[in-house]
Amino acid sequence: MMIIQILPTLSYGDGVSNSALSIYKIINELGYRTLIYAENIDKKLKYKYIKKIRNLKKVDKSDIILYHLSIGSQLNNVLKNYMCKKIIIYHNITPFKYFEEYNQLAVELSYSGLCETKLLKDAADYYWADSEFNKEELISYGYKCNINVVPIPIDFNAYKINPNFSIINRYRDDDYINIIFVGRISPNKKQEDIIKTFYYFHNSINKKSRLFLVGSFNGMERYYEKLKRYIKNLKLDEVYFTGHLQFKEMISYYHLADIFLCMSEHEGFCIPLLEAMYFKVPVIAYVSSGVADTMGDAGFHIKDRDCKVAAEAINQILSNSNLKNYIIKKQNARLLDFEYEKTKDEIKKLLIKYINN
Repeated sequence: MMIIQILPTLSYGDGVSNSALSIYKIINELGYRTLIYAENIDKKLKYKYIKKIRNLKKVDKSDIILYHLSIGSQLNNVLKNYMCKKIIIYHNITPFKYFEEYNQLAVELSYSGLCETKLLKDAADYYWADSEFNKEELISYGYKCNINVVPIPIDFNAYKINPNFSIINRYRDDDYINIIFVGRISPNKKQEDIIKTFYYFHNSINKKSRLFLVGSFNGMERYYEKLKRYIKNLKLDEVYFTGHLQFKEMISYYHLADIFLCMSEHEGFCIPLLEAMYFKVPVIAYVSSGVADTMGDAGFHIKDRDCKVAAEAINQILSNSNLKNYIIKKQNARLLDFEYEKTKDEIKKLLIKYINN
């Protein structure tokens, strides 16, 4: 028997891809043969256990497929043809409305993904979602089976490396407040609201402040250009787009950060929230969609995406050490719910159950 993971795209640094790579290690620990297959594979991922989907010639009835559902793909339409046990892991599909102004291909992939997700409600033997929000979304599409909620496994041991000190030394200035958001430049993440919040903070509260928007804008160049025009119109300086970064460079910004600000309108899970908590950076977040599930009662919650409220929250947290310490304490407690060993054991138990049923 082999446990086969399948997903449309395997990308370096992507949350869904990282989930597949972590699950591969967990399956290995169970002692089962396993491989990962994808249509598109990032050239940076040169592991022998990652294969092109065209090389998947045969699937035996005794095998198990773990299928990562997160976007429109022809793979969604052929999944039901595999005559073995199938598990769909639902990571959420960003609504196509967010991309209509910026990328027609993204619109098509998102729209087809939504349609295909609705058609897959009877295509697998088991289902799991990585947040309650994603589970409720499947239920709204007519999924009536038992859906397990399993967080994305995140091994924070991988974060215990030295940051890029050239980045640290360039921006480490005790007089400056560093505000960050980590995540691809995308309309659903509402980077314009982060910029607007920074505008209020920078101009009305503390001029010695910077904003770092950490993440790739690949495929969303039109949105990126719109954000740059918005910054120019606001006559803002001290806003930095990093583009896509290597892991070591990415974590450098968590080391620099005084505040992590998330104004995203649609997330299935949002791993950077937990990354910020791990680095003991106070998190301010608009609690929409899967953000609310990941945050729990930790961090500072914005309920109506009021940028002035968010700017004042930054000031209150950073000027009140008791409040800041309380928020970090709550975040530390929340992180315990996502402990890697705990999530790993949960995944192992589910896989053994599926194997034996």
